[in-house]
Amino acid sequence: MEFRLPRTVLLLTSVALLTAFAVADEGPLDKSEPKGITPEEIIKRFAAKEKEFKAARDQYTYRQDVLVEVLDGDTVKGNYHEVFDVVFDNDGKRLENVVFAPQSSLEQGGLSMDEGDFDDIRNRLPFVLTSDEVAEYDILYVGQQQQDDLHCYVFDIAPKQIVGKKRYFQGRIWVDDRDFQIVKTYGKTVPQISDKKHKGKNEHLYPNFTTWREQIDKVYWFPTYTKADDTLHFFNGDIHIRETVKYKNYKKFGSKTRITYEGKELPPGEKKDQTPQNQQPQK
Repeated sequence: MEFRLPRTVLLLTSVALLTAFAVADEGPLDKSEPKGITPEEIIKRFAAKEKEFKAARDQYTYRQDVLVEVLDGDTVKGNYHEVFDVVFDNDGKRLENVVFAPQSSLEQGGLSMDEGDFDDIRNRLPFVLTSDEVAEYDILYVGQQQQDDLHCYVFDIAPKQIVGKKRYFQGRIWVDDRDFQIVKTYGKTVPQISDKKHKGKNEHLYPNFTTWREQIDKVYWFPTYTKADDTLHFFNGDIHIRETVKYKNYKKFGSKTRITYEGKELPPGEKKDQTPQNQQPQK
């Protein structure tokens, strides 16, 4: 997000402090070590599952609804709204089809979206940490916690180093103890650029967000809802933003799609035999 100075700027005079990881239906954090398995083994298992999940999600169509709002108290000063379908053409090439995109009014609220924001919407908010990327992060086991009807292992993660212009996730993830898949993430994208030396001429700040996943087709946990409600502290003043992203209508594309579970391909029409779980965030 970049600060844009409108003709009249009403800055927030008070900033509500965000309570980290405060989410409804979340149990107390148990800091005891996991039983029957080490944190290193959990990391290895969920990273392998994330790699399978990433490949599987690339074979699904879905609709993504993105809404970003600038707030002054309860008043919406400007917004950006886009709805697009992720689909495939006749040759099986993956593409985005925009179905709703009115002109943005974010600048009326003193804000504009930059390249990092659009990259986050597509790649960081539905965060995936596969076995190919896990070595880039420091991953710390912090305990166990109940998420609705799921019992989860909890890890804090941060990039070991920032390489070039690459962007990373920093925050907390919840891994369910049954499927060893990430079911929720909380954090922000980094690096964030605060440019006080040049009086805010090159600032790029991004909000903390939470992404919930739900189980699709009884196999993998797909992102279905992202929520951010944060105050960005720019050099020229504070901007309160609210962001919601909904992922809807997941459908497997084509009859040639292959879905694997625990490294094995499921026969056509066969689904993993287990009771479906459903994690619903409050919206």
